[in-house]
Parts: sequence; structure tokens; C-alpha cells
Amino acid sequence: MSSKRILEGLYPFLQPQAPPPAERDEDLLHSVQTKVQNGLAVKQDFFARHGRRVVDVARALAEVYRRQGRLFTMGNGGSSCDAAHIAVEFLHPATAGRPALPATNLIADVAMLTAVGNDVGFEQVFARQLIAQARPGDGLIGISTSGNSPNLLRGFEQAKQLGLVTIGLAGGTGGLMAQLPAIDHCLVVGTDSIHRTQECHVMIYHILWDLVHTLLAADRQAPPRGSTL
Repeated sequence: MSSKRILEGLYPFLQPQAPPPAERDEDLLHSVQTKVQNGLAVKQDFFARHGRRVVDVARALAEVYRRQGRLFTMGNGGSSCDAAHIAVEFLHPATAGRPALPATNLIADVAMLTAVGNDVGFEQVFARQLIAQARPGDGLIGISTSGNSPNLLRGFEQAKQLGLVTIGLAGGTGGLMAQLPAIDHCLVVGTDSIHRTQECHVMIYHILWDLVHTLLAADRQAPPRGSTL
């Protein structure tokens, strides 16, 4: 018999005992419900505090499209997936009857990202693409749960120099993004949980997408200026 088995036999009270399966399930179910409730509370708190700012951002984005501009998106890691998600929502609207709107995901070109990252530094990967592609009046959304991503900060600074409307989504206290003059609108989800921040970011940009289309649809339905109808 191994020494480990002998010690376990002599001192069973020192060995961690796995709870019965039923108890484990109850603990896991409680964890699920706690996370759901926390996620709902984070979203409700954000929109109660910042609902009007979300409307302001939607108006700014609608104005970008009214002037025939396009939207650029950027992010790192999980937030890069959100950047891709935002771009595809505008390019390929899931709701029938809503037009496709131009949007470019700046994390999509792997060759460009690796070339710039290797040659001049990863903090330049978004700025260099904006120099080549962006025009005054375009829009930029950057997503960072910490608000401190150097390549996003550099991208926002470049975008502002180029005359873009700049929008940031961050978490916690907003980090450096919340203090950056180059960002016109910074929406900060006030939680330290990365997961709850990301979940709220998804709701924010889905609502922005919907509001932008609503505002543009109202333009299309309005009678021409000077009309007597």
C-alpha cells in the first residue's frame, strides 16, 4: 500500500472530500443565478446612468452615415471579436428592410497587423490603417475592457487628427480612454468584471445599431425640405 493511501486511512479528516453530486449541482446552479443577476444589475445600472449618452452616440453615428461616411472598429482579444461583431451588424443587417451601411473591421487583415506590429510596433496597428483608409467625417469605435490598450489610444489620437468621430467602450473606471481628449464619446461600464463588461458592451452596440437605423429611417420618411405636404 502506498504511503499516500496509508496517510489517507489514518487521517481521513485532513483529506478534502468532494461534495455529493446533488450538492455540487446546487452550488453550480447558485453560481449561475448569481452571475445572471449580477449581469442584469450591471446592465440596468449602466443604462440608468448613461442612457442619454447612448442616444447621443447613436445620433453622432447616424450623422456619420448621413454625410456618406463609414465606420471603423478596433479592439484586442475578446474586444476584437466585438469589433468584428459591430462591423458585420452594420454591413449585414439581420433585420429585413434595413440597408447595409459601410463598416470596416480593423482587426480583420492579419497580414497588415503582423507587418505593422513587426516593423514599427503593435501600438501602431490601427493608426496606420486609419491613415490609409479613413477620411474626415468617418466614425471610429474602439473597445477595451480596461480602457488602457496602447494601440487603441494611438488609434483614437490618429483618428481625431484625421477628423473622425471617435467613440470608446470601456469598463471599470474607463482607464486612460476616459481621460483621452481624442475620444468624443466614452461609454464606461462601471464594473471590475471583464465578463460583465463584455456582456454589457454587446447590449450597448446592439442598441446603437438599432437606434442608428431608426434615426436614418426617420430621415427617409420625412418629407423633402420645402414640401407643402
